[in-house]
Amino acid sequence: MLWYDFGTGAQAFSTYRDAVLPYRVVQPHQTHGCTVVQVTDPDTSREDLEGVDALVTDVPGLAIGVRTADCIPVLLYDPVRKAVAAVHAGWRGTVGHISSKAIDTMVRLYGTRPEDLKAVIGPGIGPDSFQVGQEVADSFLDAGFPACLIADCGPKGAGMSGGLHIDLWRANAWLLEEAGVRDIHTAGICTYSHNDMFFSARREGMKCGRIINAIRLTAGTEGR
Repeated sequence: MLWYDFGTGAQAFSTYRDAVLPYRVVQPHQTHGCTVVQVTDPDTSREDLEGVDALVTDVPGLAIGVRTADCIPVLLYDPVRKAVAAVHAGWRGTVGHISSKAIDTMVRLYGTRPEDLKAVIGPGIGPDSFQVGQEVADSFLDAGFPACLIADCGPKGAGMSGGLHIDLWRANAWLLEEAGVRDIHTAGICTYSHNDMFFSARREGMKCGRIINAIRLTAGTEGR
């Protein structure tokens, strides 16, 4: 289990391939969209969250999470208003500014100030391995992302041969920064390159397992 340090008020992790969840995690049925939903019931099922790609909650002890296997997980904690978010940001969700929309939802529901947020960008496909076509690159530019996030380069990832590469880690960090978030930690772990530890749909196929990226509010001094 890869644990993140959010301090004593929140607890967050990403699972390795063989991990067992330490407690129940509410997860949505993701569709690479940009829908953000508040969760208040720990018994909420995936069927209740059809077509949802980001969750928020302010209920202590209620763990929320998203499933990834190359897509980018973004976990957010507001230590002032006591709220958390879990965001599934594939390239489509990133283009749709889903990280920004999750923050907007926290602002609306909880009075969150973006500058108070602590953010973690977890394991996902890295820029060296995320090779795309021109149409995907154009969609990022059309959505307002800086051109510096797109590299026209030769082979970098295993089995790659030239083409365009996009830095999804940096793209989501840029969205967070634009929203006003200052405290951002990027794990910098490429799931494509570390498929001995993490699942990678691009390497293994869409039917591979999924990483669970979860966050919950704790009672303040509760341990793991």
